[in-house]
Amino acid sequence: MANPGDEFRDQEGGHLVFRETSGSTDGELLEVQVTYPPRSSLPPVHYHPSQEETFQVQSGLIRALFNGKEHVYQEGDVFVVPPWTHHQMHSNGEEPSTFIWQTRPAMKTEVFFETIWGLAQDGKANRGGVAGLLQMIVIGQEYRDVFWLAKPPVIIQRILFAILAPIGKLAGYRGSCPKYSDAKGEQ
Repeated sequence: MANPGDEFRDQEGGHLVFRETSGSTDGELLEVQVTYPPRSSLPPVHYHPSQEETFQVQSGLIRALFNGKEHVYQEGDVFVVPPWTHHQMHSNGEEPSTFIWQTRPAMKTEVFFETIWGLAQDGKANRGGVAGLLQMIVIGQEYRDVFWLAKPPVIIQRILFAILAPIGKLAGYRGSCPKYSDAKGEQ
């Protein structure tokens, strides 16, 4: 599990620093500082069934889509993404964008971040932070309590997870990795 001060850098110029973790807040909060490179890629549209996210823009421009509606935020702006809200966001300017990102409750989100950012740091994900299909299926199954894609419908995702996740695991993919989740290799 992450500790405050742990950080990841992806190969496109993104940077994540853990500020508060589930361990430092008794599971109540995960807080990270994230920097996206200029004109970063949009991640897939997704939602969180049990968590609220709060973002405070420190610099740059953040373009966010909530349930298909576009919003642009700049330095000093704060916005909240309630549970079940389909969303995606990225840096929308010529300069990097930095923001504080809080997730309540923390649940397994920090290990999800460690896994996704760790894969990106190692060059095992595309510019949007998405790894290969079988890797993403295994991750999707592992973190289905905190993260779902907006498409395809959840029933299709569940069927795909049931069929393809065991194949992904046999191929060596994991939903988390001690290399990313703990310097000691403990989980």
